[in-house]
Amino acid sequence: MMATLTDSASTKRRRKPHGIRWVRLVPLGLLAVLAIIGPSITPYDAERVAGPTSQPPSAAHWFGTDSTGLDVFSQLVAATQLNVFIATAVVLVSTVVGIAVGVLVGMNESGAGAGGGIARGAGRVFDFVQAIPSVIVGLVLVSFFGPSVTTIVFALGVILAPIQARLVRTEVLRVRGEAYINAARMSGTDELTLTFRHVLPNSSGPAVSNMSVLFGVSVILTAALGFLGAGLPPPTPEWGAMISRGATDAAVGRWWSGTFPAIALVACVAAVALAFTAFPARGSSRR
Repeated sequence: MMATLTDSASTKRRRKPHGIRWVRLVPLGLLAVLAIIGPSITPYDAERVAGPTSQPPSAAHWFGTDSTGLDVFSQLVAATQLNVFIATAVVLVSTVVGIAVGVLVGMNESGAGAGGGIARGAGRVFDFVQAIPSVIVGLVLVSFFGPSVTTIVFALGVILAPIQARLVRTEVLRVRGEAYINAARMSGTDELTLTFRHVLPNSSGPAVSNMSVLFGVSVILTAALGFLGAGLPPPTPEWGAMISRGATDAAVGRWWSGTFPAIALVACVAAVALAFTAFPARGSSRR
């Protein structure tokens, strides 16, 4: 009887998260809708002066205006599309590159030939890149290639891809020693087929699970570059640049131009993190 009650309570605990799981996707859905249609519903042109400078929130300007006369609400909504696009592109690029490189390094670093030496050298490169502060790497790359969306995606991809590669490499080292891998190899399966059919699907899980973290880091690093003046040129709407302009206003009591983009940045990161917690990664499946 006690066992039955315990099993029933356990079943209810397992079912309860499924009931609220989809609710956690609502903030991400709203963020996606805002990123897609936001710029088309802004009351003012996000890149043109909309009124007097440093006006507080009002019926005419819901979030006020900044020190250059730009409408803060219009800038914030337009910046949502840009920041979300950059972060999404960075996550996809860094994850695809990281998985590919991680699998190649993990499968070859124990080799004695040139391939093994290159794989081990790549591992040391990962360590070197991650030892340098991310913002410094971003500043150097953006300064060298010039500020643009492509440059920022490339710079952040260089920064974050090694993280994914190291996660996958660690999993590859574990998976390639499993019994079913040895059995497949003994049955005559060639290394390329073995890698794509067994190692890759069973080693990429940690990198996929880490995508939400990379998204948040990408948003923060993009904003950091904009805050430091190394992001996209003004008046391009971008959260970091908005916070940078608003910091001066906040020092004299005009809080709105910096506070609202800061809130948007935090809400964006939280929405993505909440959505990923709704569907946690499952363990590797062996095939």
